[in-house]
Amino acid sequence: MAPGKRTKLRRFLSALLLLVLCGYATLLFAVDRAMHRSPEQFGRFMSKMPMAVFLVTPFETMWTRARAGNVNVGDVAPDFTLSSLDKSSHLDLATLRKEKPVVLVFGSYT
Repeated sequence: MAPGKRTKLRRFLSALLLLVLCGYATLLFAVDRAMHRSPEQFGRFMSKMPMAVFLVTPFETMWTRARAGNVNVGDVAPDFTLSSLDKSSHLDLATLRKEKPVVLVFGSYT
């Protein structure tokens, strides 16, 4: 192969590699931004993504970090409001906390 052709091939491959790396970085950024949004928005975003995204991104690690939150064991729970099962009333954690001690248990007993 002539030296001129080898240089052109090397430049082409370097440009192609740079383009692929930029595309991959853009994909990682877009998925990370979507993970930090509400579950509904994230679901809509991911419904448009091909399944290969799960194979080429560190999806589980990104998801764990995006949804980790900043509440540690022993911290006071942030205030939130829940609707009753029949949707007739709302319940605030702050209101309950003023009346009596509150323990939040997350898990399944089935």
